Amino acid sequence: MKMKALIAVILGSLLIMLTGCNALETAGKEKNGVTTIKIANYFSDTHPQNIALREKFKPLVEEGTNGKYKVEIYPGNELGDEDSFTSGTRIGSIQMAITGMGLQTANPKIGAVEWPYLFDDYEQANRILNGEVGDEIGKEFRKLGVEPLAWTANGFRTVSANREIASMEDFKGFRLRMTNIPIFINTGKALGATVQPLALSEVFTALEQGVIDGQENPIVTLKESGLYEVQSHVTETRHMFSPNVYLMNKEFYDGLDPETKDVIEKAAKESANLEWKLLQEAEAKVKEDLQKEGLKFTEPDEKFMAELRKSVEPVYEDLYEKYDWAEEFINKIKEQK
Repeated sequence: MKMKALIAVILGSLLIMLTGCNALETAGKEKNGVTTIKIANYFSDTHPQNIALREKFKPLVEEGTNGKYKVEIYPGNELGDEDSFTSGTRIGSIQMAITGMGLQTANPKIGAVEWPYLFDDYEQANRILNGEVGDEIGKEFRKLGVEPLAWTANGFRTVSANREIASMEDFKGFRLRMTNIPIFINTGKALGATVQPLALSEVFTALEQGVIDGQENPIVTLKESGLYEVQSHVTETRHMFSPNVYLMNKEFYDGLDPETKDVIEKAAKESANLEWKLLQEAEAKVKEDLQKEGLKFTEPDEKFMAELRKSVEPVYEDLYEKYDWAEEFINKIKEQK
């Protein structure tokens, strides 16, 4: 029986390997010879990320390749949650994804660009991510089987709440939802909040039922996800800047001819440039709209902001002790600010 079980395991493993290889070889191929590039993301259809994809990336790729490549956009987790479609992009069942820095769970350096109070404004973040720092993170992405094509902006993160957060004291006992990634959880704890990790899909109900008191996300996400409907206050802590990145399966990318690579790379850059612009415009408009909806916005004064920044210093101390590359890399970012 043991021998039969062993044979079954070996045969099963071989089948999985063969199936995986076949999926990678045929991914995106159609009978008429046109190659489909599926792009997955978790943003709503009306978010700047998807507007930029529709207005720039899709037409530039399809026209630039004379119809040999077709782009299909799957917003709003249509191909699964972020973990699922990121994994799909790594193995090649999906050709592209727009993701956050979730792959930091596999390679911590990827998440370093999202550490607290690292960037001051959009211009600074855009310039640094599209320079030497972004190139260095790009090498880490490639180790995981994906090719980074362009950096985009998710935004500076703010805290929405069922009451005003106007001082460090207000964070005490405040049940704050954070993304289930160590740097987020540790940052929330450093602020003094009681952190509750939850998937974004669970946040609305948790807020509505009073399981949590608030959550943190960029302002545009607050609007697009409908979370503003069950919140009364927003504090513009801007405690982290969250970038996004266009990722393409590396084997798929490496298999492209030089002309097609050039078309796709240029399309990604133009699409990303438009997204940075649209996101900032949307953020200003959303803030205005949410205030009309009755949400109260609080911008920390100098004292409160200084206390917020100081509160995360222990987070950095722990990271510097944990990762031998961390302090040098963060200093490289600070030198370019």
